[in-house]
Amino acid sequence: MEAVKREKNGVVYYTFPILEQAGIVHGFSTRLGGVSEGDCATMNLSFTRGDDPEAVQENHRRFAGAVGYDVEKLVFSNQVHETVIRRVDASDCGKGIFRESDLIGVDGLMTEDEEVVLMTFFADCVPLFFYDRRRRAIAAVHSGWRGTVRRIGGLAVEAMGREFGSQPEDILSVVGPSICQDCYEVSGDVAEAFREEFTPEQCRELLLEKPEDKYMLNLWRANEIILQEAGIPASQIQVSGLCTCCHPELLFSHRASHGRRGNLAGVITLGGKMEK
Repeated sequence: MEAVKREKNGVVYYTFPILEQAGIVHGFSTRLGGVSEGDCATMNLSFTRGDDPEAVQENHRRFAGAVGYDVEKLVFSNQVHETVIRRVDASDCGKGIFRESDLIGVDGLMTEDEEVVLMTFFADCVPLFFYDRRRRAIAAVHSGWRGTVRRIGGLAVEAMGREFGSQPEDILSVVGPSICQDCYEVSGDVAEAFREEFTPEQCRELLLEKPEDKYMLNLWRANEIILQEAGIPASQIQVSGLCTCCHPELLFSHRASHGRRGNLAGVITLGGKMEK
């Protein structure tokens, strides 16, 4: 497993060596170290799960203190399983957490502004992190099966190229904690969508057929293929290897909890101070 488990003041989170070595402040939350109760216990970071807003705010303060970023600088995504990726800057700080956001229907965020902290939300879908070490730009993307089959990871690489002049060979990327193939059963129509987008050889890796038109889908490998085909060298892509569904005591999982859960969050910034 490539993800590194860390803890500070009771807040448990994960970092990724490829980004740590580059000095990039980032983290992926767990469900441990917060103050939420019930299905959202304890480190729920989303205001959309029916949780007490004051508890969510306190969770954000704790998570920011552990990872090492300014909570006032957060910018939230607003995820709808589409492929919209928006560039944000300091004028967007606080959107989604301290003020109303106009970033509606946005599954990916990118910036080159050191004042900005990007945050996206998960409970089985795939987090994608990007860092252009030459242009000093970052992106955070939410990639469920719909986003994956529409290659949102590749679209993020293209968007960074348009906005910042990023070249794929300069980008480091992480496929973060999410549901593994052993846990992710999908229907035949989902499998067919992947067959239409990926080659037969690739689909032999991505789809494991089961009885009654069911398949086990490998989102980790699918996103890895997408990033490589977008031009990021394989040596610059790190797959966390941590399944949300396999570890319900540690991570929120929509499948494991049958929808009764809080939300995890992935965070990345060019500012802040990397905690050790």
